[in-house]
Amino acid sequence: MIVKTNQNEELLQSRDAVLIVWDDSYATGIPLIDDQHRELVNLTNQLYQACLAGNDAVGPAFQQAMTRMVEYVRFHFSRELELLHKIKYPQYADHKAQHDSLVKQILEAANEYKSGHRFVPHNFVRTLKDWVFGHIAVYDKAYAAYVRDQKSKGLLTDQQINNS
Repeated sequence: MIVKTNQNEELLQSRDAVLIVWDDSYATGIPLIDDQHRELVNLTNQLYQACLAGNDAVGPAFQQAMTRMVEYVRFHFSRELELLHKIKYPQYADHKAQHDSLVKQILEAANEYKSGHRFVPHNFVRTLKDWVFGHIAVYDKAYAAYVRDQKSKGLLTDQQINNS
């Protein structure tokens, strides 16, 4: 017989909890990048759900979600930087530095977590959310404006962007 406790109810509810809901205001207008940003929303929500799962579940659930996030952030940043290099984005170096900073923060947090240092997963997820979506709102929107400008001048095509 399974006794349903408040903790069990919270665990069931946490699976549906979201920290971020994708909104078109995050969109860059570049389908490849927007699809990847949607996946970042999904992964951030998975980390958040792992945090809400309770002390017994947060270890393995959070570690798995963190591993997926680290791998996906690296993949996404790599693809995004390939695109920015290809289109000769003038602020490429600054954008890359922003990416490098977040990757360093994520890896440091992951290493702290793995080594058992005091680490508050819930705070980390909120920081990650703020950084990622602050980055999208400012820096990714800046290169999206550059892409639109280059397209309006006939210097860049959708085909060039989509073949990156």
